[in-house]
Amino acid sequence: MAEHATTEHFEHLEHAEHAAHSNDNFTTKVSITVAILAVLAASVGSLETIETAGVTVAKNEAVLLQNKATDAWNFFQAKSMKKNMYEIAAAAGGPKADDFAKQAKRYGSEQDDVKRQAEDFEKKSEARLHASEGHAHRHHVLTIAVTMLHISIAVATVAIITRGQRWPWYASMILAAVGIAVAGSAYLPGGAH
Repeated sequence: MAEHATTEHFEHLEHAEHAAHSNDNFTTKVSITVAILAVLAASVGSLETIETAGVTVAKNEAVLLQNKATDAWNFFQAKSMKKNMYEIAAAAGGPKADDFAKQAKRYGSEQDDVKRQAEDFEKKSEARLHASEGHAHRHHVLTIAVTMLHISIAVATVAIITRGQRWPWYASMILAAVGIAVAGSAYLPGGAH
């Protein structure tokens, strides 16, 4: 798809070049507009691609952190089982009851540390999932913006094809302004979920 978009930009630039040779001031202005819009569309398209990668990276990090949390919870359970076994042995009495009680206390302390670690991994995983949602939201907004910029390029080209009709150029400028505003809104505070 990226290859098609690059080819499409070259086609628009080729139309603009032909129009520039016509020695018509308005057509030259529209040709320059098409070239600028093509650059803007390519730039917004690149941002869209970056946000797509951000979704993937953040989700992968979330999964890895959740796996670490799961491992930590498993370790917590193992410590809990050992603690319980030593508590039972200490409660049974006998010559090693004090040693068993110390071991139970040690495993209880270790268990608390592992629990904090597991909870920390879970919080970090949630944060990465939230970041992924933000990237996905920006990607969707940028998709709309780049589409509007592509449409504005096509509409501006109509001004060249119709030999100087002004309304397509004006319409393309409005579409481009809206497309740029939409792209900018993707990065406003509170704009990403």
